Amino acid sequence: MIPELELIREQQKESWNKFSPGWEKWDHLTMPFMQPMANEIIRLLHPSGNDNVLDIASGTGEPGLTIARIIPKGKVYLTDLSEGMLKVANQKATIQVITNIETMVCDASELPFADNTFDAISCRFGFMFFPDLLAAAKEMLRVLKPEGKMAASVWNIPEKNFWVTATMDTIKKNMDLPPNPSGAPGMFRCSKPGMLVDICKEAGFKNTAETEINGKLNADSADNYWEFITEVGAPIVAALSKAGEPVKVKIKREVFDLLSQRFGKTDIVIDSSSLVIYGEK
Repeated sequence: MIPELELIREQQKESWNKFSPGWEKWDHLTMPFMQPMANEIIRLLHPSGNDNVLDIASGTGEPGLTIARIIPKGKVYLTDLSEGMLKVANQKATIQVITNIETMVCDASELPFADNTFDAISCRFGFMFFPDLLAAAKEMLRVLKPEGKMAASVWNIPEKNFWVTATMDTIKKNMDLPPNPSGAPGMFRCSKPGMLVDICKEAGFKNTAETEINGKLNADSADNYWEFITEVGAPIVAALSKAGEPVKVKIKREVFDLLSQRFGKTDIVIDSSSLVIYGEK
């Protein structure tokens, strides 16, 4: 891996380790929020019997843990760049008495597995953060068995994800932030329709497809939403860390106003949209 991409990888690792406590704290909110995407990935992969499954960018464990429950005679490898996130996944597996899993810290672009190892690969909201998208797709294809399946989700365009743009757009309006370099890792890096399908085709996947899947963030209240988004959203935290206190107060007030205009004071349920990409070896 070239030095520039190695630097991005190390920055990603540091960031996810730093925010793993926040993801653990808000697991009760994020898991139902992202469940529709996991359900679609599982539907497409249709794990069964003694399948050997690889879950890449597992984070706090999903959809890998659910897949492991579906195939008690099979095995699921949960991999992530962040030791902190996988620690949470291991704790959840222990609580749920799931024993047919193994966690491993590794890079999606350099998977430590032999060719033709897995029947299926799942990857929920990981692709857009990989330093080299094509290298990751090629690695997935390499470790899949012939006729093996891959399903991955990425966030759709910003206009369909108010749950994050409510805050990020308000920050950008109030702060002079440098633009994210073209192609750099970020939430909406893979949001262009067909982009990830094209990359998977270039990597060698066949029978590719893309489906839009919607979800709902049940934030309950503006206070709850603000606490959540500022504890799990790395780019939001990074931006706010550069703002003075008056600017932070102004941003928070404007975000609350936006939420109030759309949803009122309570029962704040915000729509989201993702793309689920499928391919076969």
